Amino acid sequence: MHHHGYLWTGPKERFDNEALRRPPHPDPPPPPAPDDPAAERLFRRYREVAAEFPVVDLPPLETAYWLVKPHSLVRGTWHEPKEAAAWLGERLAEYAHRFASHRDRDVSRLAVLVNSVAGQLRRGRDVSFGAYLERPAYLSLSVVTCSPNRSKPELACPVPPSGRKSKEAVHDGRRVENQG
Repeated sequence: MHHHGYLWTGPKERFDNEALRRPPHPDPPPPPAPDDPAAERLFRRYREVAAEFPVVDLPPLETAYWLVKPHSLVRGTWHEPKEAAAWLGERLAEYAHRFASHRDRDVSRLAVLVNSVAGQLRRGRDVSFGAYLERPAYLSLSVVTCSPNRSKPELACPVPPSGRKSKEAVHDGRRVENQG
């Protein structure tokens, strides 16, 4: 088992585009009749979402769906839950001064959160944290468990774990060439 970290920050309006944050329904709508503009709009919107969801950098509504996103969005890969939790803690510390809520800036509260993350990951669970930032903007941090994912075992891992051949791997947020 290993863990992948994801970070997204951007305008709240973009984050609020929930259609691009959920996978398309497995059954597409039927092709519209030529004289049905409403059905035509629905069909076009479905096709747009089906094409965009796997590639858009927006955080998915269900954390496990990060796994269908391009592996270039992976900010780090760790075999130890404690290391993944430390990465999340470092990102929280990096952004804490920008949190819109003073409660979210509380250092002791953030420490408790980070300690609980390691336990969740150890049990094979995914972890997500989100906070509104000043401007208004939004920060989304996620750590997703792979091999297999507990909530969506059918989803493939975006980055092979160490020891398997690939052109590149991501570790600690840096892209590195794989020598093996």
